Amino acid sequence: MKKFIKIFAWAVFSTFIILVFIGSFLIYKVKYGFPVRFETVMPDIEFPTDRKVNVLLFSKTTGFRHDASIDAGKEAFAVMAVKDDWFLYETESGGVFNEEQLSKFDVVIFNNSTGRVLNDKQQQVLENYVENGGMLLGIHGAGDDSHRWEWYEQNLIGAKFSHHPIKNQIQETDLYLEADISPSLKKDLPDTWTHADEWYVFFSNPRIQGFRIIYRIDGEKIDPNGNFFLIRNK
Repeated sequence: MKKFIKIFAWAVFSTFIILVFIGSFLIYKVKYGFPVRFETVMPDIEFPTDRKVNVLLFSKTTGFRHDASIDAGKEAFAVMAVKDDWFLYETESGGVFNEEQLSKFDVVIFNNSTGRVLNDKQQQVLENYVENGGMLLGIHGAGDDSHRWEWYEQNLIGAKFSHHPIKNQIQETDLYLEADISPSLKKDLPDTWTHADEWYVFFSNPRIQGFRIIYRIDGEKIDPNGNFFLIRNK
């Protein structure tokens, strides 16, 4: 009987250790990603001369991959490109982040890009691009803390990502247009609108760092509970 209890206890303990290891692996994967490789070969791109805007849609991930959202983003931007006469270049290869080619794009879109997706040199190219007037639009996953890129977090996000709700993952709430937005930017934008999303929770408000907010939500009207460590932050 004692031998059976001993074997059973070791089996339970071993199972616990394995589960802890798997859980830790998954948490690390979500927060930091596991870069497999950095693409360095310049792609062959023919930039048309008869388009209004050149748009780079970048969807590479090495962290958590929002497959459905990424695919929806590709479809949506493809429709907008046709409607508004853009040249849309869609890729998951970091090789396009070189000075020669990146300078030809009017805007770069991180389509739910998570984890570290660029090497040091490519990151510097993007930093220079933005600091010299280039535009970068980040969608959802692009705002988490998996990128391991201090400049990106401080200058593009403006706050440290904490978590997103898990218990009530998708919640509907109202968004309010800020009053100090320039008339040219707020043209055709509604003052309020209702949207259901997986709202991200941050440790601080980017306003503190001087960031301009276009729309805000009332954080008191969503339930932020449910990250891996059950931290409640607003």
